[in-house]
Amino acid sequence: MMLALAGLVLAGVFAGWVASLGPLPLEQAREVSTTIVDRHGKLLRAYAMADGRWRLPVDAATDVDPTYLKLLFAYEDHRFYSHDGVDPLALGRAAFQLVTRGHIVSGGSTITMQLARLMEPRRQRSVSAKLRQIVRAVEIERQMSKEQILDLYLAKAPYGGNLEGIRAASIAYFGKEPKRLSLSEAALLVAMPQSPENRRLDRHPNAARAARDRVLDRMVEDGVVSDADAALAKSVPVPRLRKPMPILAPHSADNAMLSVKDKSVIALTLDAGLQQTLENLARDRAVALGSNISVAILAVDNASGDVLARVGSPDYFDDRRAGQVDMTRAVRSPGSTLKPFIYGLAFEDGFVHPESLIDDRPIRFGSYAPENFDMTFQGTVPVRKALQMSLNVPAVELLDRVGASRLSSRLKQAGANLELPKDEAPGLAMGLGGVGITLQDLVQLYSGLARLGNTRPLREIQDQFQGQRDEAREPERLLDQVAAWQIGNVLLGTPPPENGVRNRIAFKTGTSYGYRDAWSIGFDGRITIGVWVGRPDGAPAPGIAGRIAAAPILFDAFARTGKLPVALPKPPKGTLVASNAKLPLPLRRYRPLGDLVRTDGERAPHIQFPLNGSRIDASGVDGASASPMPVKVAGGVLPITMLVNGVSVGELDGRRQRLIDSPGPGFARLTVVDAKGAADTVVVRIQ
Repeated sequence: MMLALAGLVLAGVFAGWVASLGPLPLEQAREVSTTIVDRHGKLLRAYAMADGRWRLPVDAATDVDPTYLKLLFAYEDHRFYSHDGVDPLALGRAAFQLVTRGHIVSGGSTITMQLARLMEPRRQRSVSAKLRQIVRAVEIERQMSKEQILDLYLAKAPYGGNLEGIRAASIAYFGKEPKRLSLSEAALLVAMPQSPENRRLDRHPNAARAARDRVLDRMVEDGVVSDADAALAKSVPVPRLRKPMPILAPHSADNAMLSVKDKSVIALTLDAGLQQTLENLARDRAVALGSNISVAILAVDNASGDVLARVGSPDYFDDRRAGQVDMTRAVRSPGSTLKPFIYGLAFEDGFVHPESLIDDRPIRFGSYAPENFDMTFQGTVPVRKALQMSLNVPAVELLDRVGASRLSSRLKQAGANLELPKDEAPGLAMGLGGVGITLQDLVQLYSGLARLGNTRPLREIQDQFQGQRDEAREPERLLDQVAAWQIGNVLLGTPPPENGVRNRIAFKTGTSYGYRDAWSIGFDGRITIGVWVGRPDGAPAPGIAGRIAAAPILFDAFARTGKLPVALPKPPKGTLVASNAKLPLPLRRYRPLGDLVRTDGERAPHIQFPLNGSRIDASGVDGASASPMPVKVAGGVLPITMLVNGVSVGELDGRRQRLIDSPGPGFARLTVVDAKGAADTVVVRIQ
């Protein structure tokens, strides 16, 4: 009776003591370093926890070599999957060995008990501490699955200093993830957590080696590994220095940390292999270009708009180059890189064709007199050559015709943010770099050319648009398909730098005023890459020009993707592909607006109907097909050609009239060009 009563009292005391322990600190135990991974799950960068520890999340099934797990279970807890947190046989064996041999031969703690000790560290060994581990181990087993217990142990096991978990240790000591470990490495990682500070490889490598060899001896005794394999593993020297944690795509990682909160693993769209390749390229080229010169590279998948690589600077830790400033997001002068979009609008409007002739001659627009980069003029050249040679006068003439405000609006509509001086409206100078834009926005615009005229917002964080409407990434209009294809076709023929092959990449270069920025942006059917070279502080860098400094890097970047260039899309339906001699007469030569005034009494053509800006109801009666739309013109020299959205639909009759088929709902651009090249254009809205 007294024994039973004493038992009840002891049970009550024990229950009260267990209750006093409080709940398991699971949330705190699950805290890990934030890791940034690429599109394939490969580690790009990890950030230390607030207290400076490195503790990376681990999935034993996918992140850890099976050899290590086999050694771990054999050495620490070979009945891990069958016990409920405590292994009585292991405890009994450990106690018997302690009594018979006078020292600890093997521990009786299970992996779950070790996890309990890691969750609630105790400096002193005692019966009370061991009893607490046992109670906590049982609680852990009730609240977590075996897989969760193993993953948490592998993330928290100590390896000396501020290293916790097998991933942090493997990366710091071996420079690799623990997915593929040698027998020597696996045994070393099993041995170190038993006495992490005394077996630190960077301080006590000999002690670590001896501990590794003891693990291997035990594995031979237990028949887990052979004598020969163990002997070979023992002959391998242990590392003596810690390696730095990987820092790939540091600017992208920093941006992801600012953008995504309360998430331990942030997946980016980057490709780690391409990122590493382009970082090496930028670093090598920056060294060759000079101590203060920086290089930025951005690569984007055309189809999806996913950023595949972002190199914000050649060296994140180089203060001379302001390495921590992301130059892919810095606003700079684009030089001539906006010219393709000027030509694209001109092609879209239908008053010029790639094979049209255009004059490159001295000209003045009020007080503005543009000059070419080499201070010379080429005379009359094909429009194709004018763009490929990046001639300034033809570009400014065409911009004057299409309108600087219209160009600005179209680029903004396509997703680019243009920065002008305060209270200044878009002007002709923007065609030569008189506006601010980022490399990121330029690459987005050029990828729109590869996509035949529509851009897609760039994405770098994989779940960036989850939970939002699909419209968040709907394509935005840049140019019509024909004009976009024509620009790509022209840029494909631009003479490449010495390290490039002709007709592989459509590209454009640019150099800002005073040699402050050198650009080269190119695309094929798969990918668009942009390169910027210059000084981050905006100071001039004499001799740094787009073709000399940036274009060779661009072609190297394409070559180092490891894939052959993909052909651009075929010409869209309705594309006029012809030599100059076979073009309609009005398209054979571009004539500026000033040339439309006749000196012989003839009047330039003028569209009397429909009026510019009018709304036209072209729907049929009672559901019939759309009614033809009349066009009436005054003046002009016959024959007069009619173009709808840049595509010829034939000539007007002798009364200067014509019925045309409705182009369908939306805005339509109607252009007439007479026999002497004079033209008039109206934009109407079809309803």
